[in-house]
Amino acid sequence: MFESCHVWLMVSWLGYFALHSLLASLKVKNRVASAKPSLMPYYRLVFNLLALIFLVLPLALTFQCVAGPLLIQWSESWKWVSWLMIATAILLFAWTMKYYDGSEFLGLKQLKNKVESVDDQEQFHLSPVHRFVRHPWYLVGILIVWSRDMTMAELISSVMITLYFFLGSRLEEQKLIRYHGERYRQYCSMVPGIVPLPWKVLSKEKADELVNYQR
Repeated sequence: MFESCHVWLMVSWLGYFALHSLLASLKVKNRVASAKPSLMPYYRLVFNLLALIFLVLPLALTFQCVAGPLLIQWSESWKWVSWLMIATAILLFAWTMKYYDGSEFLGLKQLKNKVESVDDQEQFHLSPVHRFVRHPWYLVGILIVWSRDMTMAELISSVMITLYFFLGSRLEEQKLIRYHGERYRQYCSMVPGIVPLPWKVLSKEKADELVNYQR
């Protein structure tokens, strides 16, 4: 059941995650900014393009190895749960889109304004969704990848993606603490990272207090 293509699939995901984390790191960004600051306005845009290009290999291997028996299959009586997960993910993504600066996320804002700094250009703010989880888009991704029937290859990809979401969120938060300091540390102590917890919900008043926190 576990074949050589599955090994290469795992290796390709590990390589993708390692490269993605390396290019997203402040260490690499600072080196680029020091050596060639004129390249920094293009950095985010190029980073996103490379992330899409490098994603082709693990996805292609997933489809190449997809043949085989289903290891996870939603029964008819539980199919509604998978559809609910997909619907929740779509609605959550659409809701959060209103609170993200899409131009900065894509890198267009940095290019337009010729930003040479490695720092986050967006001010600290908390959307209603961020009162429940710190990384709603990672939650969206997890809901999507686990809402399907899976062969061994699809299961491997889902596990690898999920693990990277949790690890990647930790790496990302190291940068956010550098950008936003103590208030982000406080925020992390009050709100769960990816999985909502009913007993850890940030009130609107406390969210406003963190947004207006003075370092």
